[in-house]
Amino acid sequence: MSEDKIPTLQDVLSARPHVYRYLSRTPLYHYPTLSRLIGAEVWIKHENHQPIGAFKVRGGLNLAANLSPQARAAGLFTASTGNHGQSIAFAARAYGMQATIAVPEGANPGKVAAMQGLGAQVLFHGRDFDTAREWIQTMAAERQGVFVGPTDTPLICGVATYALEILEDLPDVEVIIVPVGAGSGVCGVSIVAKSINPKIEVIAVQSEAAPAMQLSWQRGMMVQAKMETFAEGIATRVPFANTQAIMRRYLDDFVLVSDAAIQEAILLLLRHTHNLAEGAGAAATAAAVQLAGRLAGKKVVLVLSGGNLALGQLQMILAKGQP
Repeated sequence: MSEDKIPTLQDVLSARPHVYRYLSRTPLYHYPTLSRLIGAEVWIKHENHQPIGAFKVRGGLNLAANLSPQARAAGLFTASTGNHGQSIAFAARAYGMQATIAVPEGANPGKVAAMQGLGAQVLFHGRDFDTAREWIQTMAAERQGVFVGPTDTPLICGVATYALEILEDLPDVEVIIVPVGAGSGVCGVSIVAKSINPKIEVIAVQSEAAPAMQLSWQRGMMVQAKMETFAEGIATRVPFANTQAIMRRYLDDFVLVSDAAIQEAILLLLRHTHNLAEGAGAAATAAAVQLAGRLAGKKVVLVLSGGNLALGQLQMILAKGQP
């Protein structure tokens, strides 16, 4: 992606009517006990309060609103570990389209049921997201449908509207920490934050068990890596060129956390905020704990990107967390 094709703040502002036609703003809450634990003034952006339980629904609505009648008639094809697929299914239902979504074998059953409940056809294929994505992209071409990648520009602009909400509600925020799968969320935050106040520090976080995006950003080249994390929302094996270009332009830092730290962060969020976070949604909190010394005394927003934790995972994490 060349710099002139990187979305702008104006693109994000243009997405707002499409997002708010169907959605409401999500809360940004301050938690004193979590703040004391980390040693900073900690705020949580609750994208887990969206109708599908995750931030991605904003992007699907913006994408669907900008399709031609011919594209809408052709139907949408995409791949997902769950939240992106729910976004596309939600948007397809809103605009009277058919959505066909490929998911990996063993995908989160709650997310699969939610996609089906929204009217999408869900197909299982392959061991991971990237395998499913390559397969459904071929199917979309064969059926002359519209393939939606996880980092398409309208998706980035749509999800970036939550960053506008953060800056409207907390204009003096100093640090925003964002989980990264394919990168639409952190790119949206970076575009908005750096356009409005370049002094805001934007930190990305990924599991060290699936570090492709972090390694690619760090090395300045596209790097494939292992994908062994339990947190399906950030479980990418292959990096994405357009989000890498945006991150290299705007991002301040990109850290890795362990899956164990993410699981502990799920428990921390339950204890301190009484909110359920999925693995990806807890990654920012795990990073804040890891970076506590660096964040000391600062005004920090942690993006709780989603709350769609599989029941089996929750039971496992709760059992491990018992004294």
